[in-house]
Amino acid sequence: MDAFRNPHYLRETAAAVTEFKDALQGFLALHVETPDGLGLRGIAPPVTPAPGVTADEIKAAASRVARAAGRACAAPELTHMYIRVKGHPKPVDPIAAWRTIAMPKPILEPDDVLDAVEQILGRLEAMVLKAEAELPPTTGVEAMHPIVWGAAKRLWLDGHFRLAVQSAAESLTAQVRIRIGATGMDATNLYEKAFSKGSPLLRWPGDQSDRTVSSMNHGLAKYAPGVNMTIRNTAAHGNTDLTAQAALERLAALSLLARWIDECEDVT
Repeated sequence: MDAFRNPHYLRETAAAVTEFKDALQGFLALHVETPDGLGLRGIAPPVTPAPGVTADEIKAAASRVARAAGRACAAPELTHMYIRVKGHPKPVDPIAAWRTIAMPKPILEPDDVLDAVEQILGRLEAMVLKAEAELPPTTGVEAMHPIVWGAAKRLWLDGHFRLAVQSAAESLTAQVRIRIGATGMDATNLYEKAFSKGSPLLRWPGDQSDRTVSSMNHGLAKYAPGVNMTIRNTAAHGNTDLTAQAALERLAALSLLARWIDECEDVT
């Protein structure tokens, strides 16, 4: 999933930006503004250490801001929040350039950085809301058979629906291979062998002469290979993604097959 579509990542980025803002405000609390009336604006540092503040205190505070800036470094690019400064050919990253607020001929002033940070936080909040609104539906999906949903979950939540179906189908096939001891067999032959009419390895439990039991056995002999060919094979060899609805229906078919296989008894 792209970072700008991941609500968790966006929230973590916002938390890093908030940490940077707090650290920067702590750094500024150790300084005083350069008076406007001296005619030094744009030449002298916008802020200078306040009386009584030691060099070690300034250094420690600057280190905290620098560390926080590193954690928040992705935010300007994610939010496209840069500042255009006269004399600079490219827009300035307000987080990366924070240190200039205490340097001669500064690129940015404290208010420039703080205002940009507030805009970044606002944009990240909007991006979280949008990302959450665009998340693929999960209602009902998480209740599917654990083999199916366990294999599909990460890909499904990332919006890769065809791959989610393929992964679920492969996972179910792998479980059946292990169960009947046919690890080297291709999937279609595997299901045909498992539910073959002559000598099945899996069969529906109950009185084998009962019409319902017989129907389930005959049905599984067709349904299992059919699901593999129409769902697993098309997902594995397809080039285009599925819609969420199409993928949901395919996962439901796989989940039903997985539950029926769970109910089957092994034939020895």
